[in-house]
Amino acid sequence: MKTAPTLEYEQPLWNQGLFSVAGIDEAGRGAWAGPVTAGAVILPSDPSILETLAGVRDSKLMTAAEREVMFDVIKSSAAAWAVGEADAEEIDRIGILNATKNAMKRAVGGLGVQPDYLLIDYVRLHDVTIPQTGIKHGDMVSLSIACASVLAKVTRDRFMRTTAAELYPQYHFEQHKGYGTKLHQEALAQYGASPIHRHSFRPLATDLRLF
Repeated sequence: MKTAPTLEYEQPLWNQGLFSVAGIDEAGRGAWAGPVTAGAVILPSDPSILETLAGVRDSKLMTAAEREVMFDVIKSSAAAWAVGEADAEEIDRIGILNATKNAMKRAVGGLGVQPDYLLIDYVRLHDVTIPQTGIKHGDMVSLSIACASVLAKVTRDRFMRTTAAELYPQYHFEQHKGYGTKLHQEALAQYGASPIHRHSFRPLATDLRLF
């Protein structure tokens, strides 16, 4: 059974008068190509939002069709939402963790309102002055973070399925979204790396034939 996220972390903050609580999560951190994408979502400080977003789970536990449906529901129900990203060049230049944090900060900056508090899946943004909590498996327990995971995942998948796949059809990005599947490995072996591949990631960094 798919575990439903709750307002366990949001409700105590709302009770303290911190009503703009932003959940933050990323998608694409482990892919070999394409951007890492982050979502930020501020939900209305109303427990009834649990009913409205009852279909939301950690995006990895949802089907693609379920994510697409809830993507629009989240956007229409949220008090504020935004998506940020860091591309492959930035990932290669500063590393995946720092690039992920940059994507998260861009998502927060795109909200249009200053959050009172941040709930982040796993990481902490040490150079951000907003109070925050990094939650292990946050996308499974916090509704705000789960919503952010869906926005990040759908946004990134759409990019890989359309723009990336159209620019570089030989890699079949529409099928694997840049992850290390057998099909992707076969395309890399045949064509080498594209400009949107992460050259610092294995196997790209260890196989000179890909450059």
